[in-house]
Amino acid sequence: MSLLKGKSIFITGASRGIGLAIAKRCAADGAKIAIAAKTVEPDPRLPGTIHTAAKEIEEAGGEAFPVQCDIRDEDQVQRAVEMAAGEFGGIDIVVNNASAIFPRGTADTPMKRYDLMHQVNARGTFLVTQKCLPYLKKAENPHILTLSPPLDMQTKWFAPHVAYTSAKFGMSLCVLGWAGELAEDGIAANALWPRTAIATAAIQNVLAGEEGMKQCRKPEILADCAYRVFVKDARKFTGNFLIDDTFLHSEGITDFDQYKVDPSKELLPDFFVPDEGYPAPPGVKVMDVSLMG
Repeated sequence: MSLLKGKSIFITGASRGIGLAIAKRCAADGAKIAIAAKTVEPDPRLPGTIHTAAKEIEEAGGEAFPVQCDIRDEDQVQRAVEMAAGEFGGIDIVVNNASAIFPRGTADTPMKRYDLMHQVNARGTFLVTQKCLPYLKKAENPHILTLSPPLDMQTKWFAPHVAYTSAKFGMSLCVLGWAGELAEDGIAANALWPRTAIATAAIQNVLAGEEGMKQCRKPEILADCAYRVFVKDARKFTGNFLIDDTFLHSEGITDFDQYKVDPSKELLPDFFVPDEGYPAPPGVKVMDVSLMG
C-alpha cells in the first residue's frame, strides 16, 4: 500500500544528502516532491543539483518539481512555495532539512559564518514553515519535520561552538512552539536527529574527511524515520524530538547494520544526543569520542 501516493512534500536542501534520501523514500510511494535548494550548476565539492535530484526522484517513482531557492530570501521562499503548491495542488508536508554548519569557538567564528548559520538554520526554518502554513492548514494529514536535535540544555553542547549550537537549537525551539501553536489546526511538528554521523558532504568536507565517512551511517536511516513519521496521524503524533535509531527500534526495526557505510567500522557519534531518554537499540555501539574533538 502506497501511503504517501499523491502527497505533496516541500523539502529544503533536497538536492543531495539527507534531504534527497527523504525525497526518494517518499517518491517510492508515488509522492510529489518539491526540491527547494540553491544548487543548479554542478559544484566539484558538493555533488548534486536540483535537476539531478529531480531525475533520481522520478526514477524512484515520484513526481519532482525542482525550484531554485535560497531560504534566506523571503521573496524567493514565497515564490518557491507558491510555485510548488500551484504545481501539485497544495502542500501536505514540509521538511526543514537545509542547514549550515561551522562548529568553531567564539573567537574563531567570523560574523559572516554566524549570520549564515542563523539565517539558514533558525530563520530559514521559521520562514519556510510560515509560508507553507496556509497550505498545511488545508491538508488532510499535515506534517512539519525539522532536522534538529532534542533541546538538551547542557554546557557541553554549547561551549565548543556557541554559534552553531544556538542556530541548531533555534530550529528545535520552533518545533517546540509549533507543536503547541498548530495543534488546533491538526498540524504535526516534530524534530528528527541522528545518533551517529551521517555520510553527507558536510561531514566529509567540514568534520571527518574521507576516512571518517566510513564510520558514518547512510542518509537512508533518516529517510526511513521520516517516512514513518509522515504516515502517522498528525493530530496524535506531534511535539516529538526523535533520535533516529531509538525511534526506528520502537517501530520494530532491529537490523541497524544495514545503515552502516562500512559494517566493519565503529560509528562516530553526532552532536547533541542526550545522555538519557534515548537508549541505543540492542547491538548498536558508538565510539566513546565526540565529533567535537
